Amino acid sequence: MNESGNAYILTLSCLDRAGIVAAVSGYISSLGGFIVDSQQYADLDAGRFFMRVEFTLKGDQSLRLDDLRAGFNKVADRLSLEWQLMPAAHRPQMLIAVSKGSHCLNDLLHRWKTGGLPVEVVGVVSNHQDLRALAEWNDVPFHHLPVTPDRKEKQEAELLSLFEQVGAEYLILARYMQVLSADLAERLAGRCINIHHSFLPSFKGAQPYKRAHDRGVKLIGATAHFVTSDLDEGPIIEQDVERVDHRSTEKDLVRIGRDIEARVLARAVRWTAERRVFLNGIRTVVFR
Repeated sequence: MNESGNAYILTLSCLDRAGIVAAVSGYISSLGGFIVDSQQYADLDAGRFFMRVEFTLKGDQSLRLDDLRAGFNKVADRLSLEWQLMPAAHRPQMLIAVSKGSHCLNDLLHRWKTGGLPVEVVGVVSNHQDLRALAEWNDVPFHHLPVTPDRKEKQEAELLSLFEQVGAEYLILARYMQVLSADLAERLAGRCINIHHSFLPSFKGAQPYKRAHDRGVKLIGATAHFVTSDLDEGPIIEQDVERVDHRSTEKDLVRIGRDIEARVLARAVRWTAERRVFLNGIRTVVFR
């Protein structure tokens, strides 16, 4: 991602038709802009078109972002585009939700602190106190919102209120072992990312690695997806697998699985932050 102050990323989707690429490149050319990277995809089955363009303006140009958007809006109205134009240096603000497992949180915080994730982590929220020290060691505010059966609805209201108060653009479920209600999932549609092992649906519930080991699985994987009201069935952003064999113990499976979960979630967060991920019904388009 280009970090210069005159670099921008334009993303769009629409019903597929002729002339979209020409209109976009023509607008950028009219600004004296230079296209650094361009990716597009036409879903012929759905009849939809997706595009991501990164471009720069000449160093001596000082166009306001509002003016750039107003100019492109004329193109967008003519072609009925759903679009976003953001500075390439923009770092989305993300709130991370966790329970007791530290591997995904620790990985995200390390990547963020070392410049590997183009995001701003604005807080960590948890239904347990276990990871407070990890969050605070990384200078990230920690928020404890305990969950009990009689205050589940209230806790979700507090979580949504916190999300809005800290100005978060995305909620990242980094092994947050609570099922979001259909109402909260709907309110955060396209803005909430979850990670889980890919034994589903074979080994749902408790002790999936033990049961997978008992069955002698040969592949371990992880899936990152957008959260919907259908549990663990939202549009998939990224997946990965590793092969195991009869020599692998249950502890080996857990260790390997945690590594995969951490890196798959990190990829999903980074690609989302770089505006490479587009919702396409129950699927996604990801410009890697």
